[in-house]
Amino acid sequence: MSKAFDDLTIADDYMFCTVMQDKSICTAVLNMVLSRSIGAITDITYQKTFNQLGNAKGIRLDVLVKDDRGSVYDVEMQTTNQQDLAKRLRYYQAVLDVSSLEKGGHYTDLPHSFIIFFCPFDYLNRDLPIYTFKTICSEDTAITLPNGVTQVLINSAAAHKAADPELKSFLNYMNGIVSDSPLIRKIDEYIKTLKENEERRKEYMLLQAFEMDARKDGIQQGIQQGIQQGKSIGLAEGARKKAFETAQFMKQANCDISFIAQATGLSEREIGYL
Repeated sequence: MSKAFDDLTIADDYMFCTVMQDKSICTAVLNMVLSRSIGAITDITYQKTFNQLGNAKGIRLDVLVKDDRGSVYDVEMQTTNQQDLAKRLRYYQAVLDVSSLEKGGHYTDLPHSFIIFFCPFDYLNRDLPIYTFKTICSEDTAITLPNGVTQVLINSAAAHKAADPELKSFLNYMNGIVSDSPLIRKIDEYIKTLKENEERRKEYMLLQAFEMDARKDGIQQGIQQGIQQGKSIGLAEGARKKAFETAQFMKQANCDISFIAQATGLSEREIGYL
């Protein structure tokens, strides 16, 4: 069952994504994880959807960040261990790369990319608080392939082993422990303020209703088809129908068009016709 709005923490997808839309917090978190100073953030997109061509699987990124150096950052809060993170990282990387290079573009135009998963579990079972991966040479591990790809898994279950005090405080915060770290105090106050915002509460309730109804409608329609292909079609058609219904309701509630598009997966042009 979905959490009540007042019970949400930084470890919940909606709250994490909302908090990370604050540029100062987002910058501080990325600097902390990467142990470097990123460029000035130029764009933060919440729940960015990539619908691939043909029958390829589409994805929805939690928080997509771009900075003035041209780097892109996909930041995810992964609350459940579905045993597929390694392959998911591989696919997310592929989608990011394809979406970053326009037709006729040169491979050198590909931006430096960082995919970061925050997890309350240890996917690799090595008891490290942070796992950072780059492409290295098997024959000589001192040689790194300069492909601009960095992938990071964060494990809050090993918060006690974090050497960096700021990272340790953040991982403990994911686990429900509030410290006196300036960053944690700022995030905690931000969340408290969000919980007093009725518009945010309404957004969360609409999102929960949309996801629940879309799942229910899609499954029911798929079952009626009776075959696997019918199930897939039913899920897609049911979800799209519900997306239009939800978008219309959100538009009547005077929600921002860009937020409606992010929440439903519809284009702003489609929403404009409603």
